[in-house]
Amino acid sequence: MIKNIIPSILIASALVFFSSCKTPVAPPTAITPIPSEKQLKWHDMQFYAFTHFSLNTFTNKEWGYGDESPELFNPSALDTRQWARIVKEAGMKGIIITAKHHDGFCLWPSAYTERSVKNSPWKNGQGDVVKELAEACKEYGLKLGIYLSPWDRNHPEYGKPGYITYFRNQLKELLTNYGDVFEIWFDGANGGDGYYGGANEMRKINTLEYYNWEETYKMIYDLSPNTLTWGVGPSEARWIGNEEGRAGKTNWAPLRQKDELAGKVHYTEFMQGHIDGEKWVPGEADVSTRPGWFYHEVEDDKVRPIEEMVDIYYESIGRNANLLLNIPIDKRGLVNEHDEARLKELAAIIKADFKTELLVNSKVSATDVRGNDDTYAAENVINNQKDNYWATNDSIKSASITFEFNQPTDINRLLLQEYVKLGQRVKTFNVQANINGVWKTIANETTIGYKRILRFPRIKANAIKVNITDAKGCLVISAIKAYNAPTLVHSPSIARNKNGLVTLTTNKKNKIFYTLDGSTPTINSLLYKKPFIYNEAVKIKAISFNSQENIFSAVTASNYGKSKEKWKVVTATSGDLNTADKIIDGNPRTTWGLGSDEHKLPQEIIIDMGSQLTINGFTYFPQQVGSNLYLISKYEFYTSINKTKWIKQSAGEFSNIKNNPIEQIKTFKSCKARYLKFVAKASIGNSNSVAIGEIGVLEDK
Repeated sequence: MIKNIIPSILIASALVFFSSCKTPVAPPTAITPIPSEKQLKWHDMQFYAFTHFSLNTFTNKEWGYGDESPELFNPSALDTRQWARIVKEAGMKGIIITAKHHDGFCLWPSAYTERSVKNSPWKNGQGDVVKELAEACKEYGLKLGIYLSPWDRNHPEYGKPGYITYFRNQLKELLTNYGDVFEIWFDGANGGDGYYGGANEMRKINTLEYYNWEETYKMIYDLSPNTLTWGVGPSEARWIGNEEGRAGKTNWAPLRQKDELAGKVHYTEFMQGHIDGEKWVPGEADVSTRPGWFYHEVEDDKVRPIEEMVDIYYESIGRNANLLLNIPIDKRGLVNEHDEARLKELAAIIKADFKTELLVNSKVSATDVRGNDDTYAAENVINNQKDNYWATNDSIKSASITFEFNQPTDINRLLLQEYVKLGQRVKTFNVQANINGVWKTIANETTIGYKRILRFPRIKANAIKVNITDAKGCLVISAIKAYNAPTLVHSPSIARNKNGLVTLTTNKKNKIFYTLDGSTPTINSLLYKKPFIYNEAVKIKAISFNSQENIFSAVTASNYGKSKEKWKVVTATSGDLNTADKIIDGNPRTTWGLGSDEHKLPQEIIIDMGSQLTINGFTYFPQQVGSNLYLISKYEFYTSINKTKWIKQSAGEFSNIKNNPIEQIKTFKSCKARYLKFVAKASIGNSNSVAIGEIGVLEDK
């Protein structure tokens, strides 16, 4: 008996010895392009802030012309520590400041221009906003980024060789005097009309050639090798192609940048990237908390609804992009209370959505594991170790990974990450849930990348299976996580038509409570049952209530002046006058056009408001639907009491309307008026035709 045992022991010992000495399985070969270490650190940031603050804050503009006096810059209570605190509490990891916007005003005391804070009354010219923010970021553990507009509508040398030296000198100041800069942000708006030292003319440049980006970027990397470049030229991260903060459902980090620099890539392709891109240029989705980028008091009630903010989070960070969320700084030099409140709501929702991870204790199995080596085991996707991953054998480009629960589990979120150090690979995948013993497909998707987050209706699953159906190479998945996010009750929508008919809408399962005096609605407020007439000026606030879960939505608010039932379009220099009422019907989605090849701009319309009102501004809502929106770029606005004597109240440009075709709000000194004259002076793309969704006024109460 003992003789038989000894050989068995020897055999077992030999197996242990040889298994411990077996050659480790080689890791997967990288599929190029791959991110640099700098880009990987940038990916890890995920969410950071933009702060637009400059002379425009005090002139109520989006784009300054370049002739505004530096003496207008005078914040009464500037506190960059307040900015940093709010950004930190919102879960963001950095702040990019608009150190110089298109008007050329510098938020630091640049040695190369007098157009800066050193010639403002703020701190008697001794202040430096960039320095104060750099110190605040350091205190709160945030990273500092810099926006420096390549375009300068003030500088007399813009468009000439001398300006490039000036531009680079300012870059040197910003990259050497304020500590580490994680990102330098170059706006794509370059060249056009401006002050230019008094020339008041149009200056056009070739954006890709004028700045000599190769040399400029080399200078940046020599000065600050850890700074990532964003925007124009051979950048290391790209614009996502819109100013709505949303990436495409399919989103590749690679980009055919050589084609882009040759002018062969349209910016709309930035939402998806390129599966065959030769350079790693991941997307950054930028959006503002408000319609505009700079602070405007009239937008205090137009901070984006919380549901929209949540959607933006999931459709940027959740779609393989970083989110750059702009927070306009107000005239005091502070993050406004309205924006702060919304950021707190967003932070609370995101924290609750990802509070408890559900796969950590599940039983994990996969149809293929690389070399059957524990180094690349399926369990790696739930161990929360950043550099561990599940990998398949080289020939396996499709495989399944299954997570079995101890008991049926509620799920409505799924987070997936590829190990992008080895490149982005997954082309398509789907997700199945085992519900009551039956496998049901709950999602069909394309790319994953650094991070993909899926949202779907809550299910009670016995198991979850991710089927990766196609990839560029073997699979390399670093994390898969599941969550059960709380129900988010959507705020109601508020609309009022020309005749004063107010309509409130929400999910059919929910009730709506509202107020007409500006107070916050509760369950004891007016219960909405059907549309109602309200012709007078009013501030309507409303909430939705989910009685099944006893949950309220956030508050929706809308300001209205007197209704437009007496308004009519009196004359128009072109267009069909019979359908012109579309621009005063209270519905911005109905549009009407001015101009044609026969009737070239400028073109004008005259509106009779039916009675005399006291107004202090007007609104223009551009066309919202269509591939060509026929946008107005320059305008004039007049008022009259008798339609004989006209007073010009406002004139200028609708800045950035091409990239951000939102409602344009222009304010002016309060006046009495019955008649309005709106003149379309020029259009985007120099078209002879323009479209108007809605014209309105701001009543001075």
